[in-house]
Amino acid sequence: MTSRRHSPLKSLPSTPTGPGHAKPAPAASGSGAPKDVAEGVPSSVLPDPLAGDGRYPIAWLTISAPRGAVPTATSICECGRNLFAAGHRKALALIDDHDRHRTLCPLRTTEERIAT
Repeated sequence: MTSRRHSPLKSLPSTPTGPGHAKPAPAASGSGAPKDVAEGVPSSVLPDPLAGDGRYPIAWLTISAPRGAVPTATSICECGRNLFAAGHRKALALIDDHDRHRTLCPLRTTEERIAT
């Protein structure tokens, strides 16, 4: 039996041993700033719009009242609350209950809120 020769196309690529990532060339004006946008448009780093101020939602109230259909409401909270109501009277009652829950929820009751 003869051993099979592997085609050069099926071999694994070799690991590069040269320098790492390329660095941007200095601007033609000699300022050294990389040019990464259209001509005449300065580049700047803007603040992250998703960076929060420490607040985050923990309770959601979803109301659906299409014309001519039965209104519905859903009250969901991170504390485990998950209620649903269908019908005009029941949806209004759930909205009031959700508002009451916002003041009594253990996740929203903090030492600072109790002191005030």
